[in-house]
Amino acid sequence: MFKQIELKYDFNALEPHIDTLTMETHYGKHHAGYTNNLNQAIDKSPNLASKSIEEILSDLDSIEDPSLRTAIRNNGGGFYNHNLYFAILSPDGGGEPTGKLADQINRDFGSFNDLKDKLTAAALGQFGSGWSWLSTDSAGNLKVSATPNQDNPLMENGGKWTPILGIDVWEHAYYLKYKNLRADYVKAFFNVVNWAEVAARYGSLTNK
Repeated sequence: MFKQIELKYDFNALEPHIDTLTMETHYGKHHAGYTNNLNQAIDKSPNLASKSIEEILSDLDSIEDPSLRTAIRNNGGGFYNHNLYFAILSPDGGGEPTGKLADQINRDFGSFNDLKDKLTAAALGQFGSGWSWLSTDSAGNLKVSATPNQDNPLMENGGKWTPILGIDVWEHAYYLKYKNLRADYVKAFFNVVNWAEVAARYGSLTNK
C-alpha cells in the first residue's frame, strides 16, 4: 500500500509564502485523495503491488486495461508528484543550491538565475493544470520541462528523466492565497525550496 509522505514541518510553517489553509487542503484532501484512489486502483491489478511507483509510472503502457491505466496515470501521478513536492519544501528553504548540483546547473543553464527563469517560464506557460519540473538523467544532465494534469517526466521515454523538483501549478496549490496570480505563487515558491533535499535526490539518482 502506498502512503503519503510524512511532513517534516507543520501546516503553518511555510507562511507567508504558502498559507496554512492551502497546506491543510492540499495535503489533507487532494494528496490524500490521490493516494487512496491509487491504492484502490492497485487492488484491481495485484501484479503491480510489488512494484515501486517509479516502476509503475515508467511503464504505464504495460497496463492493458485502458480505464485502469488512466486511473493509475492520474492518481499514481498525483501521488508521486505530491510526495516530491511536499518533500522539497521547508520553512528554512530558499537561497541557492551548492556543490555538484550547483555545478551542473551552471553547466546546463548558465546560472542559477537562468534556471529559475526557465522553471518559472515553464510553470507560467503551462496552460491549465499541471507541473513545472527540474529532472535528471542517470548521467547527471539536467532538464526543465512542463507536463499537464498529473503527468510527469517518468511517464516519458521509459523513465529516462526523473524529477528532482516540481512546481505544482494546479489551482488548488495556490488559489486560496494568490487567486489568479500564478506568477506571485511561483515567485514565493522559491523562498521555501529545500535545495539540500533537491541536491540529495540528484546525488542518489546520479552517483554525483
